[in-house]
Amino acid sequence: LGPARVVAVRPRRALQQMRQLWCCMLVLFLAACGGKSATSGQPSLASVQGHWAVINYWAEWCKPCIKEIPELNLLAQEYPKIKVLGVNFDGASGDELERQVEQLGISFPTLATDPSAELGTSRPMVIPTTLILAPDGTLKDTLVGPQTLESLLAASLHSTTGRTE
Repeated sequence: LGPARVVAVRPRRALQQMRQLWCCMLVLFLAACGGKSATSGQPSLASVQGHWAVINYWAEWCKPCIKEIPELNLLAQEYPKIKVLGVNFDGASGDELERQVEQLGISFPTLATDPSAELGTSRPMVIPTTLILAPDGTLKDTLVGPQTLESLLAASLHSTTGRTE
């Protein structure tokens, strides 16, 4: 009776240890892989170098911003040679930024910090404000107010050859 009991206890303990190890491995795997979101991957101005870029300042309380987000999403989707980046005007970050991006349906990447100093320009006083960068990284134009796909394309001087078919 004694030896049989010892044999029965060892498999149970080994099973518990395997479960703990499996849980630890799963947690590490999920932490390493993470989900893909609009703010993940830490987009930067350097990531758009060599392309026309549209940098849009938005806020969740700004009704004109909310109105133009579908236009920006369409630009990012239909014209992949033009890189679209967002900037949260209120400086939201982390989970709060993720919540706002999801709530507004933003599908383009959002910068973690305001790029105005890096661009050598002042922070916008009015939103929505959209900055147009040339492929060499210089500020080409500043658009104030809600934009349409057509006005964004015209400002970037990008031909329709960049459109995906």
